[in-house]
Amino acid sequence: MSDVTGAARWLEPAADAAARRNIWLAGLIALTALLVFGNLANDAVQDMNYGWDVRVNCAAVDAHANGLDPYFVKNLKGTKLSYPYLPVTLDVFRPVCGGGFLVNHFRGILPILAVLCGLLLPGLGRTSARDVALRVLCVFGGFVGFEWVEASGNFAILSGLFTAIALLLLLPQPAASDHPGYRLQLAGAALLGLVTSFKLVFFPVLAALYFLPLPRRRKLALIAAATFSFALPILISRLFYPDLFASWQLAMAGKIPDQHVVELFETNPSLLLLVHDLTHAVGLGDSKPVMFAVYALAALVLVLGPFALSVLRAAGGQPARDGESVLTRLDRWLIDHPRAAMRITVFAMFALYLTSPRLKEYAFFELAIYAAILVVDLPAMALGAFLIVGVAFPALISILGMAFEGSFILLIVGLICFWILLFDLRRILAKPAICKQGIR
Repeated sequence: MSDVTGAARWLEPAADAAARRNIWLAGLIALTALLVFGNLANDAVQDMNYGWDVRVNCAAVDAHANGLDPYFVKNLKGTKLSYPYLPVTLDVFRPVCGGGFLVNHFRGILPILAVLCGLLLPGLGRTSARDVALRVLCVFGGFVGFEWVEASGNFAILSGLFTAIALLLLLPQPAASDHPGYRLQLAGAALLGLVTSFKLVFFPVLAALYFLPLPRRRKLALIAAATFSFALPILISRLFYPDLFASWQLAMAGKIPDQHVVELFETNPSLLLLVHDLTHAVGLGDSKPVMFAVYALAALVLVLGPFALSVLRAAGGQPARDGESVLTRLDRWLIDHPRAAMRITVFAMFALYLTSPRLKEYAFFELAIYAAILVVDLPAMALGAFLIVGVAFPALISILGMAFEGSFILLIVGLICFWILLFDLRRILAKPAICKQGIR
């Protein structure tokens, strides 16, 4: 038997296996898409009073326009919920809420904005129509986050859209100092900081910018720009809306009697609330220091620790230079492996967002946006696992009418998807040639 014939015998089964893999994966993607959009269509025909969040937000804008304090629920028409955002947002949202158009048509507007999120998200390598379709599918179906946004009319759709734009600006190939690429990254960092000021608990996500493949001083400048943008709405609210800012502080502290209060421990599928329930179950619920210590330990063991060890192991595998610190070696490794560094940056955002102390169901929409960038480069088995666990399974549960609220199903799903993505990240980091030249 010739070498050519022998090689052909090996190649033919591999080609057949690849074809079979593509067939089942295409079928799985089609089935997942059917579940996702079938679930959204099922919600659309339900005779339910949707849009409670958009109503309270626009009612607050209207109250402010009429000279009333919007942080007192008695001044808001048609709702018993309180307005949670900083005073400056009342004027920012005024064009959006004007004329009642958004309140009356939000169910048609939000899907358009979700499509824009998927289309704007950047790729980490070559981009194809298949990648764009997967990103859009993940945005619509990941962790059923968009379903919650669509049902409630939550303004997370706006923060998700601006997050997508910020990532588009932050993740191009790093450029030389005289090239406008770094200026775009500064703009992206500033926009990401503004997005996190919308929901203050997600501020730690900005730390992920350190993993960008840039010199340290530039990364620190990006973090500084993001931090300044995060603080700017707070400063503006305090300086230019002093009375409203005082009311906002009272509302956030629960010191306005007889109205809804936004609490850190209100029902939500976050790791902190899971620890809160567990510590109460074992009789330690009255000790907040113990509870927060257990929460920090759980976040470190389940998410942040394994991620950090994976990155440090990869960076530590390169030859060390005399007197070089671990942090300096990490900086050099990230610059030498730009594609892997950008993937690590997005993955860090995903991890920090997942461990947030207050992760409401609609917030999983933004978690899905971070995941949408990562999933398109997964190998077939990992992609299939993510689609089943993170997209198809939650959609199926929702179609069957099972309740997510009051349970930790979405948190468990998010943690499983984190580990699917982490195992793939470790695969990439173990292949230096892939890290340097691209992740696909």
